[in-house]
Amino acid sequence: MKDPKLTSGTTANPWEELRRLTPARIALGRAGTSLPTTAQLNFQYAHAQARDAVHLPFDHAGITEQLAERGRATLLLHSAAPDRDTYLQRPDLGRRLDAASVERLRQHAAAFPGGHDLAVVIADGLSALAVQRHSLPLLERMEEQALAEGWSLSPVVLVQQGRVAVADEVAELLDAKMVVILIGERPGLSSPDSLGLYFTYAPRVGLTDAYRNCISNVRLEGLSYGMAAHRLLFLMREACRRQLSGVSLKDEAEVPSLAGEPDLALAGNFLLASDKH
Repeated sequence: MKDPKLTSGTTANPWEELRRLTPARIALGRAGTSLPTTAQLNFQYAHAQARDAVHLPFDHAGITEQLAERGRATLLLHSAAPDRDTYLQRPDLGRRLDAASVERLRQHAAAFPGGHDLAVVIADGLSALAVQRHSLPLLERMEEQALAEGWSLSPVVLVQQGRVAVADEVAELLDAKMVVILIGERPGLSSPDSLGLYFTYAPRVGLTDAYRNCISNVRLEGLSYGMAAHRLLFLMREACRRQLSGVSLKDEAEVPSLAGEPDLALAGNFLLASDKH
């Protein structure tokens, strides 16, 4: 009996079994010297999904409505980038707020003197799809743990056309001790909806990425909401204890096992693991 893959003109790749273990584009086979038609069409489809994720409008109204149902106040702001095209071409404008947003935050800060322990920011970034799918489930777990620690939270600040560094300006205007921004990451061909968290202690305008801690790939096929919140809370505790964040603050959080006990085999950063691990 003839192999249907050979009769269709496609030469099978001997590594094909490995495809079940990864979404990466490996072992696609070939048709002559080219990719098979199916593989080429799948690539074009994934590329279109990534492009759509970048240009999808930020549904801030839907997020605001869902947060209101939970009793959470929100503030809607806008970066200095007036539209999506400008945002993509001028990253610097996405890192700062426009004048109207600055004034709104100043009014809020004046009405609530004393500041907040943690400013919470949600921005569309490069994938509004990621924000719409994952920000609220993650936020629920994150805030539950933060409140259990006794930290005061700002209203949830929604920033349209925002980049990571815009959170520093938000937090500085709100007089917040710490800030975390939930933002859509640059889409990949297998992950158009990856959400990232960036945490900063003592935030202020002008800080570089060296002063931030990043937790990335938060999505159903990546890092779970519970694990992302667990790692963030570890960083927040350590930041308060050591009064710093960024490259000097390592993620050495113990990973809870299914039984509820820390899994020492997975504890901490494996690059820094001690001999006992």
